[in-house]
Amino acid sequence: MHQKGLKALILVGGFGTRLRPLTLTCPKPIVPFCNKPMILHQIEALKQAGVTEVVLAVNDQPKQMESFLKEYEVELDIKIHFSLEVEPLGTAGPLALARQYLDGEEPFFVLNSDVTCTYPLTDLLNFHKKHGKEGTIMVTKVDEPSKYGVVVMKNDGEIQRFVEKPKEFVGNKINAGIYIFNPVILSRIQPVPTSIEKEIFPAMAREGNLYAMELPGFWMDVGQPKDYLIGVGLYLGSMKQTEPERLYSGKGIVGPVLAHPTAKIGKGCVIGPNVTIGPNCVIEDGVRLNNCAILEGARIKANSWVNSTIVGWHSTIGQWARVGQFSILGADVHVGDELYINGGIILPHKTIAVNVNEPTIIM
Repeated sequence: MHQKGLKALILVGGFGTRLRPLTLTCPKPIVPFCNKPMILHQIEALKQAGVTEVVLAVNDQPKQMESFLKEYEVELDIKIHFSLEVEPLGTAGPLALARQYLDGEEPFFVLNSDVTCTYPLTDLLNFHKKHGKEGTIMVTKVDEPSKYGVVVMKNDGEIQRFVEKPKEFVGNKINAGIYIFNPVILSRIQPVPTSIEKEIFPAMAREGNLYAMELPGFWMDVGQPKDYLIGVGLYLGSMKQTEPERLYSGKGIVGPVLAHPTAKIGKGCVIGPNVTIGPNCVIEDGVRLNNCAILEGARIKANSWVNSTIVGWHSTIGQWARVGQFSILGADVHVGDELYINGGIILPHKTIAVNVNEPTIIM
């Protein structure tokens, strides 16, 4: 059974600079990911876990987010509060700033808005209540732990210490950016710039008050373009045909592909693996798409090839064009016929009439 009255905080601070030029058009939390605003994946998962109130800790374009999410607040029957940071407060300060919403008797969730995964939040809640300590963080295995801060833990999940980018192997589990805390943690934090990872967690671990649960399934921080596209592949690979968002199937589909029902796909196309096609997109005849995200209203013209690329809203790629190598097209970008774009980062409202032969930012 789900708990009643659970609350959650989603950390959506920051200006989304790593995901530009997409975030020049809208705040990062509402950039589409697999045909749904990033933050909506998390809000829906929280709702399924029994959360009735969500606090968004924001410092960038709060009015735009508030307006956008109003319809989902009604649709999902969940209360969404906005906690505005006048100055960036790091990853711990926002908890103190939002104390009026989070305080109470039940534990509350905290999520990093850049994370995509299977969101086993009910399992996390049950594990947290079973050990009875102050906090639980979700951890995930990585292949190269020397690149990260590693969580060293006992067999029962109690965290012993954190080791930043270890030169010798001490473990292969890292912080996955999903937490659950008892409200008593709020007494540790002031509404000033504070790192929960570097200042709060080590103190809790020394006291034996912090546990970890390993995340089953996939995980990815999708806050930058290359990882965003890797995350698309992981997400699509985890989907089932029985889910409300139907995977697209048919002739020429060579892997998981998610296409909005309003998208139009021409004849002789080869699409996939790991492709999302948004609302009202047009994919003309003979197009090849692989490992890419085509956002709402975009048009890919006949016989073009798009690989490892994000195509922004209402952009077009001309006939026989070749676009790849982690190119990112902002909104309303138009690439001419028979051009080659190799790793171009193109800001909104640009028309490209010459080849881009190497990774370049086009202002």
